[in-house]
Amino acid sequence: MSSRFTYSRWDGTQRGFEVDADSLLDEMTDDLLYHGDVNSALRKMMQDGLRDANGERIAGMRELMQKLREQRQEIQERGDLGGVYSEIADALNDIVDEERHAIENYTEQAANSGDERRADTAKQSAMDRNFRLDMLPDDLAGKVSELQHYDFQSKDAQQRFEQLMEKLREQLMQQHLDQVSSAMQNMSAEDMARMKDMMAALNEMLERRKNGEDPQFEEFMKQFGDFFPENPQSLDELLEAMAQRMAQAQAMLNSMTPEQRAQLQQLSEQLLEDMDLRWQMDQLSQNLQSMFPQAGWQKSYDFSGQEPMGFQQAMQSMQDLADLDQLENLMKNASNPAVLAEADMDRVRDLLGDDAAKSLEKLSQLSKMMQDAGLIDQKEGRLQLTPRAIRKLGANALSDLFGKLNKDMLGQHKLDATGVGHERANDTKPYEFGDPFRLDLHGTLRNALRRGGPGLPVKLLPDDFEIERTEHSTKSSTVLMLDLSMSMPMRDNFLPAKKVAMALHHLISSQFPRDYLGVVGFGETARELAPEQLPEVSWDFAYGTNMHHAFTLARRMLGRQTGTKQIIMITDGEPTAHVLPSGEVFFNYPPIRETVEATLREVVRCTKDEIRINTFMLDADNGLRRFIEQLTKVNKGRAFFTSPDTLGDYVLVDFLEHKREMSRGRRRAS
Repeated sequence: MSSRFTYSRWDGTQRGFEVDADSLLDEMTDDLLYHGDVNSALRKMMQDGLRDANGERIAGMRELMQKLREQRQEIQERGDLGGVYSEIADALNDIVDEERHAIENYTEQAANSGDERRADTAKQSAMDRNFRLDMLPDDLAGKVSELQHYDFQSKDAQQRFEQLMEKLREQLMQQHLDQVSSAMQNMSAEDMARMKDMMAALNEMLERRKNGEDPQFEEFMKQFGDFFPENPQSLDELLEAMAQRMAQAQAMLNSMTPEQRAQLQQLSEQLLEDMDLRWQMDQLSQNLQSMFPQAGWQKSYDFSGQEPMGFQQAMQSMQDLADLDQLENLMKNASNPAVLAEADMDRVRDLLGDDAAKSLEKLSQLSKMMQDAGLIDQKEGRLQLTPRAIRKLGANALSDLFGKLNKDMLGQHKLDATGVGHERANDTKPYEFGDPFRLDLHGTLRNALRRGGPGLPVKLLPDDFEIERTEHSTKSSTVLMLDLSMSMPMRDNFLPAKKVAMALHHLISSQFPRDYLGVVGFGETARELAPEQLPEVSWDFAYGTNMHHAFTLARRMLGRQTGTKQIIMITDGEPTAHVLPSGEVFFNYPPIRETVEATLREVVRCTKDEIRINTFMLDADNGLRRFIEQLTKVNKGRAFFTSPDTLGDYVLVDFLEHKREMSRGRRRAS
């Protein structure tokens, strides 16, 4: 088996991810309980960022996006695209000045030679040359065209002009070639010819695909794969990369003024005489624009800087801006942290710096870390909490609430006396997978003998196993009624109430496993909630506080249980809905007499079944107070007027006091 770990010598610089999965869940607890959605909680953590165990800041998406926008603005304010031409124009003006100086020197030398004929010829030649220089067009392309047909007096000026044209030709050629391949640098004539062959083969491949034929991508890559160091694995991947490069070049043209674009077009036509190359480029551009219409062909940037940019600098700026746009799009549409791993972290480091790259890399690991720790898993394309995470959330909620209580109120509440538990029911049944293996020896042997007949040895098979039936009697039974009406989140009561539900479930399941806890959520209607549903439960997007239906469900749930029975109700509103005999729900605000009476009738039924109702009221108004006073008078339970900050204290203390009284064998006073 291969090793799962690799090691290197510690040099003091290595640092891992200083945030573990449990601490991430701790950080997300309130968001998870409020929204009930691990995907939403992870997205919020991605947006806000966090701090690791060393106090180091892990920047969130908002922070990184702001840094990205600042970098984009800095690039656009750094230079002026007009510099692509001003650089050439300045060089041409220097060449013209040098030519004029050479003409002047030649005329003076001829005049001082004493040869009148030579002097006249030189003077006439100077007049002709100066006239042509004076008549040079103002536009760059026209000036280049005229100088290409100009007879230079100065050999140095002519050489400088030819060198400038060669450099400009290379830049224009490189601009075109960069659109096709990132491997094109310092191309020879042979390379150029092969480049044209590659583009022709590429266009032919696109035509074959368009006609429904095999594009023969593998053969193409065998012949021209060295042009594409990115090593695309499919034709679509190759074309997408090329479309992005060509769209970047188009963005530079779009960012220029109409005059600047015209200048570049004219220069290209004058200096790039290879018509076949231009035709292949145009054909490829048309094909890619039709195949990738969303690649950003119409995109442009507003460059407002004063520093002139040359061709290479302009193309690099376009590359940087395009990469920033791509990164921004990835970050905007990241539905979960794992999507961020698609970013090229080296490129992020180049554009935004080391700190931003480290933060983005750590953010991308959040969901994987929690999955590896068994806290979340993916089902049907969505992340969900595992049972372990649900237990941890309950423990976090319980710890948070217990932290507010006095230490003398805490404890394990251990009982020395033997309590009720799994009791024999004096009955047996055939063993089924999952049953506790309480083997009834007599029944098992009887089954084996009946099957195999008398005689020794007695051979046992799994089908012979007979087990004792047991009856599980609980020590106490509780149903928590949780108000899920719209008023709960509107008054900021929902999160504290849900945290109490999680804490109470964890307390009972971990410290009092023989007890029963059921949960009923109620809004317009009521419904039973399984423990694993608690983290994801949210408020109802409907009006109504249907205590009548909730008490009915709670009473039926407790009717199947044993021991002392109680209902704990957490609410912030009086009953405004009830279930009609027809089964329909009636709602009215303010509450009407029929709703109140229907609810109190169900309270009477609970009272007859010896179910105690304890009510915890949040932000109680006069109407709720009056109703709870009536309820308490009928049921003899207790009522607590609480706030979101003290709700957990009241509920947990009351529950534990109830357990203490039971352990002392005394009933709570009415």
